[in-house]
Amino acid sequence: MNRTEIMQKADDVIKDQKLREMFKKCFMSTLETSLKVEGDKTYIITGDINAMWLRDSSCQVNHYLKLMKDDQDLQNKIKGLIRSQIEYVLLDPYANAFLNTEDVPREYHDTTIMKPYVWERKFELDSLCYPVKLAYQYYKETNDTTIFDKQYLYFIHTILDVFEIEQYHSQKSSYTFERDMAKVWNLRKTETLQNHGHGFDTRYTGMVWSAFRPSDDACALNYNIPGNMFCSVILSYLVEIVRDLYHDEHLVERIIDLKFQIDYGIELFGTYLHPKYGKIYAYETDGYGNHILMDDANVPSLLSLPYLEYCHEDDPIYQNTRRFILSEDNPYYYAGKKAKGIGSPHTWENYIWPIALTMQALTSTNQQEIQTLIDMIVNNTGDTGYCHESFDVNDDSQYTRPWFCWANSLFAELIMKVYF
Repeated sequence: MNRTEIMQKADDVIKDQKLREMFKKCFMSTLETSLKVEGDKTYIITGDINAMWLRDSSCQVNHYLKLMKDDQDLQNKIKGLIRSQIEYVLLDPYANAFLNTEDVPREYHDTTIMKPYVWERKFELDSLCYPVKLAYQYYKETNDTTIFDKQYLYFIHTILDVFEIEQYHSQKSSYTFERDMAKVWNLRKTETLQNHGHGFDTRYTGMVWSAFRPSDDACALNYNIPGNMFCSVILSYLVEIVRDLYHDEHLVERIIDLKFQIDYGIELFGTYLHPKYGKIYAYETDGYGNHILMDDANVPSLLSLPYLEYCHEDDPIYQNTRRFILSEDNPYYYAGKKAKGIGSPHTWENYIWPIALTMQALTSTNQQEIQTLIDMIVNNTGDTGYCHESFDVNDDSQYTRPWFCWANSLFAELIMKVYF
């Protein structure tokens, strides 16, 4: 099925006009508004911020992947995106967002090692995981192995080096990050690392240290549990890639050993016995017995674990965790007159994210819950017919980021799963 056939099928299977029109707009959002082909490379901006995030760009094309077999142009564009991501990671594996020009004026100053073409150097563990996931999915959908060349092998070694260094952040890492921003952001302590840019103290757990969350907010405790779970998943992808395509058993053993250490760390340090919900996954920990109990809208999240293939929907610890994070015991769960769901410290109180509503539906096995969530998203766009970053649970005309392609793409993915 190609793009034209998707549009035609939408007319047949989606009877609700408002939903049908929104699906079409969201489905095409990335292709029509944020994608630029430059030779054999593809550059995809996140939307109203003119930069390419490794995370966002991967998620923005996820709903297109199954169409590549019948759409060579689309396949070429996604292959070009993979090439761009690999080059950016090799430029700076600690950066999360990049430019397609050497320099653009910024409204703030970051004290860290900034290179040309780097837009932001917030080390986010998931930013090194998403390019692996995209390349693996591309390979599975197309059987095209040409992306796995010497440069990709160098990319594998590069991210493994970073993972292993950041298991021992205090002892081995030279990464620091401080941002001089408006006082309101510094007071919230979300845009910069404390302790002179080093972050707070952590103890070895086997997990990989992360400076920032998928929301681009600083970690409160620097072992982000869903980020490490995602890392474990993509390491299993790398085992398959390296074994089948590079035939390097020594490298396979290195990856398996790292995955074992991360999994052990999650099991030993990443859970919490909650008096109300039982054994749940924490959002963050430091290895000293401290835990952050919450969930954030951005993915990887605790809510998204089945979507990321870390566990099944019926996993008992996941179900306990899901009940916790979809309740007001999660400090970032908000309920109002128009909607209820998970928000983020990245945005204001009482603002929830369509990404979280969509992910709640994608990980649900309850058809009534899924339909309720779809209706909630469709009826809270501020009359734009697009998803936004977040909106007020009492007034959807109050929203952040009018042009946010990741949310649009994820919503289109949900509708394709439910209706197609």
